[in-house]
Amino acid sequence: MDLRQRPQPGRGGRGPIRAPLQPMQQAYNIIPIHDLLADHPSLRYPEVRAAAAALRAVGDLRKPPFIPWDPSYDLMDWLGLFFGFQMDNVRNQREHLVLHLANSQMRLQPPPNIVDSLEPSVLKRFRRKLLYNYTSWCSYLGRKSSIIFSRRRGGDDLRRELLYVALFLLIWGESGNVRFVPECVCYIYHHMAMELNKVLDEYTDPDTGRPFLPSVSGDCGYLKSVVMPIYQTIKTEVESSRNGTAPHSAWRNYDDINEYFWSRRCFKKLQWPIKFDSNFFATTPKDRRVGKTGFVEQRSFWNLFRSFDKLWVMLILFLQAAIIVAWKETEYPWQALDRRDDQVQVLTVFITWGGLRLLQAVLDAGTQYSLVSKETVLLGVRMVLKGLVAATWTIVFSVFYAQIWAQRNEDGRWSAEANRRIVVFLEAALVFIVPELLALVLFIVPWVRNFLEELDFSILYVFTWWFHTRIFVGRGLREGLVSNIKYTLFWIAVLGSKFSFSYFLQIKPLVSPTKALLDIKHFDYKIHLFFGSGNRIAIVFLWIPVVLMYCMDLQIWFAIYQSLIGATIGLFSHLGEIRNIKQLRLRFQFFASALQFNLMPEEESLRPEVTAVKKLREAIHRLKLRYGLGQAYKKTESSQVEATRFALIWNEIMTTFREEDLISDRELELLELPPNCWNIRVIRWPCCLLCNELLLALSQAKEMGEEHDLLLWLKICKNEYRRCAVIEAYDSIKYLLLHMVVKHGTEENSIVKIFFMEIDQCIQTAKVTVTYKMSLLPQIHAKLISLIELLMQQKKDVSKVVDVLQALYELSVREFPRVKKTMDTLRMEGLAPRRSAADADFLFEKAVNFPDDEDAVFFRHLRRLHTILTSRDSMHNVPMNLEARRRIAFFSNSLFMNMPRAPYVEKMMAFSVLTPYYDEEVLYGKEALRSENEDGISTLFYLQKIYADEWTNFMERMHRQGMENDDEIFQTKARDLRVWASFRGQTLSRTVRGMMYYYRALKMLAFLDTASEMDIRDDGSQQVGSHVLRSQSSGLDGIQSGMTHSSRKLGRTSSSVSYLFKGNEHGIAMLKFTYVVACQVYGQHKAKGDYRAEEILYLMKDNEALRVAYVDEVHLGRDEVEYYSVLVKYDQETQREVEIYRIRLPGPLKLGEGKPENQNHAIIFTRGDAIQTIDMNQDNYFEEALKMRNLLEEFKHFYGIRKPTILGVRENIFTGSVSSLAWFMSAQEMSFVTLNQRVLANPLKVRMHYGHPDVFDRFWFLPRGGISKASKVINISEDIFAGFNCTLRGGNVTHHEYIQVGKGRDVGLNQISMFEAKVASGNGEQVLSRDVYRLGHRLDFFRMLSFFYSTVGFYFNTMMVILTVYSFLWGRLFLSLSGIEKKTSTNKSLGVILNQQFIIQLGLFTALPMIVENSLEQGFLRAVWDFLTMQLQLASAFYTFSMGTRTHFFGRTILHGGAKYRATGRGFVVEHKSFAENYRLYSRSHFVKAIELGIILIVYAAHSSVADTFVYIAMSISSWCLVLSWIMAPFVFNPSGFDWLKTVYDFDDFINWLWYSGGVFTKAEQSWETWWYEEQDHLRTTGLWGKLLEIILDLRFFFFQYGVVYQLKITNGNTSIAVYLLSWIYMVVAVGIYIVLAYAQDKYAAKDHIYYRLVQLTVIIALVLVAVLLIEFTKISFLDFISSLLAFIPTGYGIILIAQVLRPFLQSTVVWDTIVSLARLYDLIFGVIVMAPVALLSWLPGFQSMQTRILFNEAFSRGLQISRILSGKKSQ
Repeated sequence: MDLRQRPQPGRGGRGPIRAPLQPMQQAYNIIPIHDLLADHPSLRYPEVRAAAAALRAVGDLRKPPFIPWDPSYDLMDWLGLFFGFQMDNVRNQREHLVLHLANSQMRLQPPPNIVDSLEPSVLKRFRRKLLYNYTSWCSYLGRKSSIIFSRRRGGDDLRRELLYVALFLLIWGESGNVRFVPECVCYIYHHMAMELNKVLDEYTDPDTGRPFLPSVSGDCGYLKSVVMPIYQTIKTEVESSRNGTAPHSAWRNYDDINEYFWSRRCFKKLQWPIKFDSNFFATTPKDRRVGKTGFVEQRSFWNLFRSFDKLWVMLILFLQAAIIVAWKETEYPWQALDRRDDQVQVLTVFITWGGLRLLQAVLDAGTQYSLVSKETVLLGVRMVLKGLVAATWTIVFSVFYAQIWAQRNEDGRWSAEANRRIVVFLEAALVFIVPELLALVLFIVPWVRNFLEELDFSILYVFTWWFHTRIFVGRGLREGLVSNIKYTLFWIAVLGSKFSFSYFLQIKPLVSPTKALLDIKHFDYKIHLFFGSGNRIAIVFLWIPVVLMYCMDLQIWFAIYQSLIGATIGLFSHLGEIRNIKQLRLRFQFFASALQFNLMPEEESLRPEVTAVKKLREAIHRLKLRYGLGQAYKKTESSQVEATRFALIWNEIMTTFREEDLISDRELELLELPPNCWNIRVIRWPCCLLCNELLLALSQAKEMGEEHDLLLWLKICKNEYRRCAVIEAYDSIKYLLLHMVVKHGTEENSIVKIFFMEIDQCIQTAKVTVTYKMSLLPQIHAKLISLIELLMQQKKDVSKVVDVLQALYELSVREFPRVKKTMDTLRMEGLAPRRSAADADFLFEKAVNFPDDEDAVFFRHLRRLHTILTSRDSMHNVPMNLEARRRIAFFSNSLFMNMPRAPYVEKMMAFSVLTPYYDEEVLYGKEALRSENEDGISTLFYLQKIYADEWTNFMERMHRQGMENDDEIFQTKARDLRVWASFRGQTLSRTVRGMMYYYRALKMLAFLDTASEMDIRDDGSQQVGSHVLRSQSSGLDGIQSGMTHSSRKLGRTSSSVSYLFKGNEHGIAMLKFTYVVACQVYGQHKAKGDYRAEEILYLMKDNEALRVAYVDEVHLGRDEVEYYSVLVKYDQETQREVEIYRIRLPGPLKLGEGKPENQNHAIIFTRGDAIQTIDMNQDNYFEEALKMRNLLEEFKHFYGIRKPTILGVRENIFTGSVSSLAWFMSAQEMSFVTLNQRVLANPLKVRMHYGHPDVFDRFWFLPRGGISKASKVINISEDIFAGFNCTLRGGNVTHHEYIQVGKGRDVGLNQISMFEAKVASGNGEQVLSRDVYRLGHRLDFFRMLSFFYSTVGFYFNTMMVILTVYSFLWGRLFLSLSGIEKKTSTNKSLGVILNQQFIIQLGLFTALPMIVENSLEQGFLRAVWDFLTMQLQLASAFYTFSMGTRTHFFGRTILHGGAKYRATGRGFVVEHKSFAENYRLYSRSHFVKAIELGIILIVYAAHSSVADTFVYIAMSISSWCLVLSWIMAPFVFNPSGFDWLKTVYDFDDFINWLWYSGGVFTKAEQSWETWWYEEQDHLRTTGLWGKLLEIILDLRFFFFQYGVVYQLKITNGNTSIAVYLLSWIYMVVAVGIYIVLAYAQDKYAAKDHIYYRLVQLTVIIALVLVAVLLIEFTKISFLDFISSLLAFIPTGYGIILIAQVLRPFLQSTVVWDTIVSLARLYDLIFGVIVMAPVALLSWLPGFQSMQTRILFNEAFSRGLQISRILSGKKSQ
């Protein structure tokens, strides 16, 4: 029995029916389970009562001792009392369990025979799913599960099953931070379930002889005895991490704690009851405590090789083979292999392969040695053996290879013996690659591998011991054969392209220049060479950039193929078929049918249809809809019910558009579908579709006036909208005249009636053109328009109306017929009055009836009729708002895409939405909106200009709600204004409004599901129009009469369908949807009286399905604090906030990263089968919410060999219109969240969880560690680890693009850079993580490639691009300074490098996917135009700058760590950022690096032997672009960046900041010194290898001095090492002078100023004297002095950088103060270098306005110019 067959409650009011709340009544969350007799809508469902009744079946169970038993207690209370669970945890999980079981039973198909009792199959299915991870864990450890049933299952077994499930939920619900260690929860459950069995089986305790009692009981017994000790251990470990700055290898994170429970030793060591003296716990001293488990995270670049060794082996071996083959310089590679010599040389790849295996073994041992202990000796044995075996193979191959050549040289030819030795080598090689061949076989038959890996047989562990450590996760990860074939073909194409390109365009062209360099025997070098010949070094410098490019260009090929495949899949998915309103207009009638087909559930037939047949039928129907086959709209038109249902949904969507101010009142009228009234026989399509159609039909009728009726009608019917316009206009005029205007019962009324009967008769007999003159229609049309316009006037003139009616009578009755009739004939036919001729003039005078002026419905219909009759415009621009057009286009297009059919709301999966919130904006304050920045720009002004049309619509709405003057807005409508502004920012109120659309959509869909034909046909059609009017006139007023006027505007908006609700819609919507916002510090906000607490309360007040979870701190005195997870809601009856649950936590919430900890504490309050993770910067749309039940059906479908566990959802970036930067960011992000994710999900099968709107299978994730990971620092990108965890544990992630969620992005350069830094640092940490290592080793080869290039590989290869530029420029510099460049022409090889440089610099990474995705969704021309516009707005500079950010932070994190959460702040960027702030942010990541590259380019230009200027430009232009982008981008994209006055003030501010000394508590924003020390923090926490590598990298700065000194004329061509050593005198003197001056300043500048001046004079005279002597007695020239600066300044900076690394040794010495002073001087120099071009552009006229135009849209730019003029006048 389903809901549609149940007796419905009577319509007793507008809202849902609720029982009155008694003062002492217990607060409840969703359903009052404590009071099953309450009149609550959800309790009307028998499934809810059945689940609650099953829990009440305590029966004859032994009652807990020492506690009085209350008859109202149920099984949850029984467990709570026996095992010491908190009462609120019991209450919370009771509701959780009842809701889930009820929802599951509702979905049963066919429905159970007895609906009032719990179906055993429902519980069994749930138990299997919830406890699957536990049973797998038992099997893995070889332990018998504690879940025991008797063989003959009966009523007791149902109860037993309920107890097992309830026990797990209670354990999970009270575990706090321990939920992050899922196998620890399994361990706890295993023993507590064992104790439960003993209680159930009435086991006697052998020690006491009494009935068995659990070891844990009493008040908070479970929390205090089990959770707190484990929590304390985790807390102690986190404290030892020194806030994440200690090396990861020095402390145990959540994963280490969890993986301790992956071995049987946990049973032996911990036991049960848990032994707290075990060395697992923090009570044990650190040196004796259990160390890292399973994996050690060591910080090193080698992790990239360790985790993805197969990739690097492939690249290195191919490079070696390609060089060997290319060395022969044949046209094609296979020609080189004709000779036996070359064939044998290629065999050296096996020696290299053996060496790489040895390297992997050494790295494994070097990083993981600390895992070896007494208990894990075998691990150490394997490490040693692997190293020995790899070394043996390398030696064996080397010996065999040497023997081949020894035999060959001895025989002088390839003799039989030499060939036999080759065969021996190949036999050895075959044995060597046996593991790879075995892996290949298992790759071809993936199900065999999955089967073997999932078996827990000991014999299998023995066989696989050698290959990898046995772990609980990462088993059975292979995909099905079809998926295998798809991604294998993809990678064969990518690798084929890459290797062909590399061989022919990278490696082969370098062979001849290399040979030429090797042929140079004697050469006089310009510099001193320490070792060997310089040509060898030159060869190295020549090859390094090419090798780096070779290593990274696979990323480019991946991007190219990804774009092509993504576009192809998108095309086949029917994305972008409806791109605009014009295209929707062509398909609107099919759109109506598509909406019915997808959003309305199909009637359930009594006999279940065969799935294949059903699928085929659905596919054919979709095909018909998609391509307009058949007349789908005829079905809608013939069914009044379907038409009204479509109208209800469409109108509700349009109403939400109006509430959001996307459309105006007029546009709403043009877009809505009015109900079928006035006896209109066709669907009344939106006015904007019918416009101009009637006039076209009239002109056709006039032209074909002499033709037959059928021909004319056929021509009109060719256009469906024209047909509808003609019929609607005719029916409307007929009804208007007969029922509205001409009084009923009068003679005139009967004349009109007879006239229309005659016309109807002619239409039926097809004699209209024969009977009437079609040429007269335009005149009749004109008179009808006059009549309607008169009726629309407020003051109606009766005489004019009578005149028009008389004129119409003359035209229609007298002149319209072809045969003119006499008056007598007319009287006989009833078409003329029977009065005398004298009275005939007064026809209609007393028969006119005007409808009531208050009849808004009538005037709405009249306006529509007027529009149809008069509009000449095609109305393609309705609606005007671009966002509204995009949303309508996307929604309509999505309904033609493939999606599962919607079930009834009652039968859909229940789901929750969870949003973590800390202390961001909830609602913008009045002052925040009004306050102006230095340019006189307020946030409100900015929003008015950016969203000009939405502001106009908002003001129109405010005027309609009673506001008289625009200036009143801040007085009378301040709240509405704040709400309007907040809905355009990235605020919590916007997110809540968006997510509550789910609730609104579910209520409406529930009504449509359950409403009878009478409800829809009568109520729906007759009253929709009137209610739309009411909702318009009342604006955002809610339907809850008890609420005040002002409190009804934020979330609960009026609905055009809600007045039809019968009461049960609210109940079913609450059963199916919960929204929890985890406002972590809401309790603190309330205590402090923070305005944000008020706003959150206001949100709860306005959204009944909203719940807020927060952490409450209760201080008990003596520094004792208890922490509670609290859930609150707003009670609509008592009109106050009520506390629902309060569950004590084991301690402070935040041990790891904040956001996942916040999610984890609130997840216990979520409900349903699915959970959608939504961030604070997201939004949702009503029309998308309608498709949620379709999306949830995806969990039931197989994708490959598994059902999905995460449903990926498409995002729409809504911040793109804010500024050009926001547009660039949103364009880049858009291709990432659509095209990239589409390809990663299918065919590559490596989509993880990259963002926020993904929907998780809740009960799959709950027992597996939750929806994110929280370990300090390593899990800083917490989201993606949920995807890693999901994949490793055998989950499946899909991606669906027929539904979208809005998402905001950072909009200012500083915000974007901080976001990029956060993500790049997060990827740097991922490289070290166990998850990435395991995925790199456990996925098959091709999925591993996809995984690498879509995650950490992208950041690594971005860094490689920058390193390539560096290596290329350093290489050119060496060639020019050493003089080798002059000797050999390397232009060909140069061309190779340059071509690739340009490809990269154009940003193929970002540009191609972006263009392809835009082409797909917006059309090719639009995509190209957008791309060109972006280039003109300097998008390339932005993307190049972003590459620098990513490179700096990714590289620094891998080398030194220092990753941290960076709060970007998602406000609007309209204020100017000071130079000092930009310098602090970008000096190390961009400015210094750009200056370094600039110096290289200048020195190269000065000393290069390239005479041709064009060649120099061609070589260096991309590098110069990089330098300019890195220096200028922060100022180009800074509001008022080129304002002269601001530039002057900025420089003063920068100098003040630089010289500010400050004190102990000075912040980095105030003092240079504080900032300088903070910038080195990462060097304090890095390891020895990090410091060594940093010093080695810093040595490059000394090469400038080394190379340039030998070019000075003073050296006279001497290349002795003495020249370089003597040049250091210059450095010593320079530093000495600086110290003398600094000392003099300190000692004399204040009091004895004359001495200070004297010292300065002495120094200047000495310097001049030395300069004169040098010029006189040596060959030094003036240019030598300038060259010296370029040589020695980098040396000084290199010394400072090395001193920073050695700070622990130097800080206590005298030297350190000098280092600090020098560093300040260098920052001053860098600041001046960066400021110089900015100052120049600020000084030049025109650049300021050009920059504003680049940065903002036209409206805002104009407004900014005007405001500047006004503010200038004010200041004057």
